[in-house]
Amino acid sequence: MKTDKHSTISNIVPFSSSNSSNGSSLPNVVVSSSESKRRIEELQTFVDDVMVKGIDYGMVDGFSKPTLLKPGAEKLCDVFGFSKSVDVVNRIEQWNTGIFAYEVKMTLIRKDNGIIEAEGLGSCNSKEAAFQQQNPFTIVNTVLKMAKKRALIDAVLSATRSSGIFTQDIEDFPKQLSIKGGDELATKYQLQTIFRIVAELNMRPEVAKEMMQMMYQVDHSTKLTKKQASSFIQDLLQLKDVSKELKELDKQQYNK
Repeated sequence: MKTDKHSTISNIVPFSSSNSSNGSSLPNVVVSSSESKRRIEELQTFVDDVMVKGIDYGMVDGFSKPTLLKPGAEKLCDVFGFSKSVDVVNRIEQWNTGIFAYEVKMTLIRKDNGIIEAEGLGSCNSKEAAFQQQNPFTIVNTVLKMAKKRALIDAVLSATRSSGIFTQDIEDFPKQLSIKGGDELATKYQLQTIFRIVAELNMRPEVAKEMMQMMYQVDHSTKLTKKQASSFIQDLLQLKDVSKELKELDKQQYNK
């Protein structure tokens, strides 16, 4: 009687004899290996058929997997049915010294049942290498947006289980991967060509900026060297060809 009372008060539930006898307390696998494989294959098919290289994700020399970009992360949120909730969990705003730093938590919530699927953290500060040549007081909003973007990508990689397809955020890549082009800056003609192709692609300026940050660690086309600008133009032209092919396919399907 004493033992029963003690068990009730402490809320201790002993393992059943069947669990003890098999010598294992590991939980059962909730999703079978075949189902898990099917989900991964469906995700890979979506990436191949719907997501666009250079806009939704980008490639970096030295890495076998692409890096997920903000437009791609948002596209995955839409197809998986996630709504986003953003919270700045920590901030440093020293207006007297020009030091700004933000830590953001991004929460992804399933629209069908309201359950939290994943949370991601992202941080950014005005002392990062990409901002060294900029006036810190003019990039406060940029720093905050960068932290939000990193938190979004972190959350999406976790929620969609796509870390096997995409790498970490590009800002964490070693700087030595950037294409070296000497000190001579891009020519006026190269810059005009870049602006023209970006306009023809209807590419948002922030996407072009993110591509330059990803490949060359610069935040504006005027900071590209001649060699980097030439490489960037070739990438944009290739992206233009892909975009043209996709439009032709859409036109053919519409006419069927």
